[in-house]
Amino acid sequence: MKDSDFSQSIQQFPPAMAYVPWQNFANLYELEKALKIGTIFPELDKPFVGRRCVK
Repeated sequence: MKDSDFSQSIQQFPPAMAYVPWQNFANLYELEKALKIGTIFPELDKPFVGRRCVK
């Protein structure tokens, strides 16, 4: 598919709508741990272990 074909075909789709809940600034990781893990929120700490996430 040429880039011009993609640009024309994408115009037929409406913009996406997302539901993004507010993130509460509570139970935060310490700065050093957050930098190592990649998030300050423990709720978002879902390490990739191959096929599924772990709690």
